[in-house]
Amino acid sequence: MTSTRRLCALALAASACLSGLPGLAIAAEAAAEPAAAAAVLAPNPNLLVQGIPAIPQALAAEVARYTDFRGHSFVDWHPTKREMLVSHRAAGGNTSQLFSLAAPVAGKLSEPRKLTDAADPVSRASYEPKQGRYIVFERANGGDEVAQLYRLNEGAAPVQLTPADERHALIGWLHAGGELIYASTPLDRTAKGGSRAEVTTTFWIVNPESSEPLKARRKLAELPGGGWFGGQLSWDDKQLALTRYISATESEIWLMDLSSAKLRQLLPAAGEAKASYFSAGFSHDNKQLWFSSDRFGEFRELQRIQLASGKSQRVSAGIPWDASGVSFSHDGKIVAAQFNVEGRNELRLFDAASAKPLPTPRLPAGNLGAAYFDHGRGELAFSINNAQGPSQVYSLNLAKSAKAGKAQIEAWTQSYAPPGVDTAKFPEQQIIRWKSFDGLSISGLLTQPPADKFPGKRPVLISIHGGPEGQASIGFLARNNYFVMEQGIALIQPNVRGSSGFGKTFLSLDNGFKREDSVKDIGALLDWIATQPNLDASRVLIMGGSYGGYMTLATATHYADRIAGSIDVVGISHFVTFLTNTESYRRDLRRVEYGDERDPAMRAHLEQISPLTNASKIRKPLFVVQGKNDPRVPYTEAEQIVAKVRELGTPVWYLRADNEGHGFSRKENQDFQFYSMILFMRETLLKP
Repeated sequence: MTSTRRLCALALAASACLSGLPGLAIAAEAAAEPAAAAAVLAPNPNLLVQGIPAIPQALAAEVARYTDFRGHSFVDWHPTKREMLVSHRAAGGNTSQLFSLAAPVAGKLSEPRKLTDAADPVSRASYEPKQGRYIVFERANGGDEVAQLYRLNEGAAPVQLTPADERHALIGWLHAGGELIYASTPLDRTAKGGSRAEVTTTFWIVNPESSEPLKARRKLAELPGGGWFGGQLSWDDKQLALTRYISATESEIWLMDLSSAKLRQLLPAAGEAKASYFSAGFSHDNKQLWFSSDRFGEFRELQRIQLASGKSQRVSAGIPWDASGVSFSHDGKIVAAQFNVEGRNELRLFDAASAKPLPTPRLPAGNLGAAYFDHGRGELAFSINNAQGPSQVYSLNLAKSAKAGKAQIEAWTQSYAPPGVDTAKFPEQQIIRWKSFDGLSISGLLTQPPADKFPGKRPVLISIHGGPEGQASIGFLARNNYFVMEQGIALIQPNVRGSSGFGKTFLSLDNGFKREDSVKDIGALLDWIATQPNLDASRVLIMGGSYGGYMTLATATHYADRIAGSIDVVGISHFVTFLTNTESYRRDLRRVEYGDERDPAMRAHLEQISPLTNASKIRKPLFVVQGKNDPRVPYTEAEQIVAKVRELGTPVWYLRADNEGHGFSRKENQDFQFYSMILFMRETLLKP
């Protein structure tokens, strides 16, 4: 890592920063004048900027209308009132915070009431479940993902409930009230030299109103590994269902007896093959557990198991897509589940007693987000986002819908788009398909710029998702709409092998020694682009975040002659150093995906395919974006590729935020990254 502190602010007035900027004719001497200094945007003090030209204030003003889209995410229902918590970035705000929202009255939206106000985002919280007298929320610091739990009473300052040297996750409340269960994992901060031979996850129970919550908390169990998550309580508070995640294609369901803290493995049963299992929740009589699993085929079906006999029932065998996001009505009669249909989440309803499907009311068009039943009215809250706008929160009243014969839906929030942007004109994403090197069909999403405004062959931005088990899905493109609508760039979001949503076989096709087969999928996409009459194969830019950052760097090494440049956001540059430095609680989970670097043959393979090893092949301009506090892909992954590629003479832009982690969450940092990306595209993809 470079020892230089902060940025090109040193050089904002220097001709080195200004010389490469299109259309900015400012002499080096004039840059020091006050009027000229005011013409550029200084990065905030948390940003390290290297190699990036000065950002003209005129550019920031020009694109401002694409930087302030604001939606809402559902968080929780109030237990006694028709109110809810939502997460939202308010006007002028830098991060998303918690707001309380009263029910819509006479079709009018209520004014959100702000509950948290912090430098870091807050998006996960829960009401005290009896009267809603206070909330408990999670918040990390500077993107480090070391979530702490806080109690927030009306009109009081938040009270921290957990020790700072552990990361925590809220599991759920006892139905009897007064106590909640959370999980904690010790930290190593491996990027700073820490290490841990054995990783554990500890489950605690605590009364959040205790005057000394650290002394009052009681340990339920300490379990080996960092893959324990979920946690659904039985309605009688006797059992806790846990999912033990081993890999993207293997997980287990365990039951914990809360009185004795003893565990037993429920699924897979002894002698059954390994598969993916995710617990969903107990039936109202506590005799059954609902779950999803791909043990019968390619996709995760919704199923349920009789706890006494172990007999299972397939519920959604006729739906060939992954089930997720299960919610139960408070009376236990209805089950709401989401299904990932080619990148678009859809709602399905089931009768909890018979497990038979129920008619599903028609919802607003778009991709379904979180969906949760309230505490007694049979009202389902859900969010929807689509090409024309960010997430909006609605509620569906099932009882009223049944009586009326049509969906009774109310909007609780209205997404915001700045003046001057007509989101109704934003184009829909189209599913495209191409054959890869081995004949495998690969798909992706294509967003075309308006043909009347941008005729002829269009330059292409390929944006690769992370994971690698992630998925490019239908939805709002936010700032990326600027590239499509104002720069005439066609956006392609590929789902290369290893992506989720296309079956467990497809999900495993990039594991271990097969890693570069996914890179070849991008090579095949470049071939496909060359056959399209409206796409310009001579002007292609690659961009990706996290694993998509690795894919970006790998594409830059394999296909340097076919791209104009690449933008790597928090990407892996060397698998061995990544596995060494990623936080300990993630390491074993990542070894299953990428390969175990302790095995000599695998280590040699990982060395061979890593972009850092092949940095000499990166011959087109590179832009690297990184958060200093990233626990997943440590900032050292960015700094080593930046140093190596720069040493070899290829132009490199580097943007690091010292108050961010695995991607930027603060608007001011997102804005600066956006402005820089526009300049990078003008210098590479759009350069005459």
